[in-house]
Amino acid sequence: MRKARTRVSKRSTPPKRRVASRAARASDTKVVSAPLPKSNRAERAAERRQAIIDAAMEEFISRGFAATRLDDVAKRAGVAKGTIYLHFKDKESMFEELIRTAIVPLVGRMQGPPPAGASVRDLVEAFALNFIHEIVNSRRGDIVRLIVAEGPRFPVIADFYYREVVSKGLAGMRMMIELGIARGEIKNTNLAKYPQIMVAPALIAVIWQSLFAKHMPLDAIEMFRTHLDLIFGERRTA
Repeated sequence: MRKARTRVSKRSTPPKRRVASRAARASDTKVVSAPLPKSNRAERAAERRQAIIDAAMEEFISRGFAATRLDDVAKRAGVAKGTIYLHFKDKESMFEELIRTAIVPLVGRMQGPPPAGASVRDLVEAFALNFIHEIVNSRRGDIVRLIVAEGPRFPVIADFYYREVVSKGLAGMRMMIELGIARGEIKNTNLAKYPQIMVAPALIAVIWQSLFAKHMPLDAIEMFRTHLDLIFGERRTA
């Protein structure tokens, strides 16, 4: 008598084990990277923005405003051209941001109250020394020279520079002059009407540095001190 053969199931792996193995394979093939924290993303965006501004400065200075292209700025900054549009709408807004970050803060220092015991001459001289160091003797001076050279062709950037830099600088200087008149340090009261006279040597120094310095080097600091002697009188030496 033949014994009945028992069928052996081809399914050698229990259902629960199969489900576990599928989950393991899925976890092996799918690698999910955690998103960057918001603080890191903000830092990277700020770094890219600053890189664009730095590259824009070099391009504007070397090529001029008219000839500067966003493609060249992007290449120098090491970013895609589309990245620029995430931060700036056009070349004009990029140039405005360059002025806002590189020059406007220097003018803002004139808006604060004078330190106790400081003379008006001390305040003006401190501003002049800072301006000469930060503008005349640095790459920022090239931005001012660029505006002087191309401002008539591009009144939009000239108007922006006047609003953000010139008007605020003259207002701060007028405030210093009026304080000097009130204290008796400045005798000519008409100077308050023409604060441009007070800062004229600074602009002369910027222009001279680019055009004539190789022919006749200019000591801008000593020139400014001589200018202040004409306004305040010579300093008394002990």
